[in-house]
Amino acid sequence: MPSILPRLSNEEALEVTKIYSVGGLLPSASPLISERPFRSPHYTISSAGLVGGGRVPRPGEITLSHRGVLFLDELPEFSHTALESLRQPVEDKVVAISRVSGTVTYPASFMLLGAMSPCPCGYFTHPKKECTCTPSAVSRYQKRISGPLLDRIGIFVEVPPVEYEKLVEEEPAETSAQVRVRVKRARLVQEKRFASHDFLCNAEMGPAEVWHICPLDVHAKSLLQAATQQLNLSARSFHRILKVSRIIADLDEAEEIGVAHLAEALQYRSRGSEG
Repeated sequence: MPSILPRLSNEEALEVTKIYSVGGLLPSASPLISERPFRSPHYTISSAGLVGGGRVPRPGEITLSHRGVLFLDELPEFSHTALESLRQPVEDKVVAISRVSGTVTYPASFMLLGAMSPCPCGYFTHPKKECTCTPSAVSRYQKRISGPLLDRIGIFVEVPPVEYEKLVEEEPAETSAQVRVRVKRARLVQEKRFASHDFLCNAEMGPAEVWHICPLDVHAKSLLQAATQQLNLSARSFHRILKVSRIIADLDEAEEIGVAHLAEALQYRSRGSEG
């Protein structure tokens, strides 16, 4: 993921550098951080370590991921308190730490990535290996991620086992450098779009801006209406689908969101995040 994201702009680099300077983590050899942060804390991390805290409040992993990526591997293994502490920063792009002496607010505009197995043994959806978990064990494992947190995640992708033929085939795949060119081109479109706003990209839009900045063609509007009713989408899911559709359309260099863009965004929804 870091290899396909565009490099930090001067404004973003200054923001990130300030955060690492406050946290005492600024490398002496690099007075200005120019690469997007990529933080990958272990699942044993405490809620305070994730959000930030201490007698003298210091930024946690959430803020250290600002303008970059926060990767949580083995997502269900994180404590319930730690996972629930992500809800407000993911939504508001800031994290507030309250102490007796006052409240400190840190920026937290980051991309949240989570990875998890489908069940404790890891073979619940495997096409060839049999899962040894009971249905109740699978349900308990998956329910460690709460509905409100799932509702704040825009894209869900199930990664199937890679077949031998795919591992040894010689046909070259698209490189990260090539993908980065497309992502950078889409980001430039977004920078022009938000020139008169305080946003840098589509992900930072609030509900008030989404409908005005994400125009749909006639057919896409009909599909969205049907999907909202049939999937019982919450207001948050509704707006998140529109934002993902806008991103897909930008990558496709399209002015309006079409049926194909919206349909792809709907496919990325999780069944557990509807309602």
